[in-house]
Amino acid sequence: MSEPLFDEYAGNYEAALAEGLQTTGEDSAYFARGRVEWMQRWIDRLEITPANVLDFGCGTGGSTPWLLQLRGVQAHIGVDISDASLTIARQTHTEERARFEHVDRFTVVNQIDLAFCNGVFHHIPPADRPACVRYVHRTLKPGGLFALWENNPWNPGVRYIMSRVSFDRDAITLPPPQTRTLLGVNGFDVLASEFLFIFPRALAPLRFLEKPLRRLPIGGQYLTLARKR
Repeated sequence: MSEPLFDEYAGNYEAALAEGLQTTGEDSAYFARGRVEWMQRWIDRLEITPANVLDFGCGTGGSTPWLLQLRGVQAHIGVDISDASLTIARQTHTEERARFEHVDRFTVVNQIDLAFCNGVFHHIPPADRPACVRYVHRTLKPGGLFALWENNPWNPGVRYIMSRVSFDRDAITLPPPQTRTLLGVNGFDVLASEFLFIFPRALAPLRFLEKPLRRLPIGGQYLTLARKR
């Protein structure tokens, strides 16, 4: 995660992202909502009710409205390395349940029920990724969940989209096995690895197949769900 890069893009992050996503026929809100709804299914299946959620690498807060809709959530804490992005997040999302902090200034231990992260780790230098996982691990309560979403590098459409997004062109993607290993060696037990966002809007009538196809590595993004050991 590069602070100068995302400070530079804070003001036009959504426009830059839309440049790539236009090939799917959907905007970023469609994907943000889909990720959180998919997580809600898992939360219900595990019969837990997270009172608070950490959004690691929250950027300008694109996931915030949807995370606040998770059942039982009383507090959302977004953390990021980009002060410019955090400023926009605070100005945009003013609900009392939402707050935003620089990652270096949020140092709680064993207090978070659910950590969420979307599309962040491919911007973090590989050598720094274990420390970031350990940071999330420290914040979580024992048994807390970490829902880590990443772009699927096995999907050629994803590689094309990333090539069209200026801040994603030089990103170092994570294949799903690498993500599972990264979590497993840093204090987590992996519960699931599932793929989502197979069909663009032009094939929306086929989206009822997303759930039965979730184990096939063909979706645009994948979720690695893990529990703090």
